[in-house]
Amino acid sequence: MERKKTRSISFDTMVKFFMQNYNIPTKKDIDKIFARLDRMEKQLKSISDGKIAAKKNYSGRKSSPTATDQVIDAIKTIGPNGAGFAEIKSITGFDDKKLRNIIYRMDKIGKIKRKSRGVYITSK
Repeated sequence: MERKKTRSISFDTMVKFFMQNYNIPTKKDIDKIFARLDRMEKQLKSISDGKIAAKKNYSGRKSSPTATDQVIDAIKTIGPNGAGFAEIKSITGFDDKKLRNIIYRMDKIGKIKRKSRGVYITSK
């Protein structure tokens, strides 16, 4: 019986076959992904720079205060002895849940201090 001569499969062909069948990315694929990420980062940076520039060119006017700023202003307005929860609520007009969340966050980051239960002062 005569044996049929077959072409041997090269190592490169085997590697390509496995990479395609198992969806293994090549260096070229990864370079494309990095290029896309770089473009996205540049776009995000330009968008954020544009927002900052828009705020600065607001003809000298301050942008509207955030809820956190409103709560701090309310605490400062009431006085150095501290502001109670009900007083802050009446000045800001926020509901209980929103006000509790804001106070909790500001206490955690150190913008206000808890003088006693339900009484808060601004930290210096």
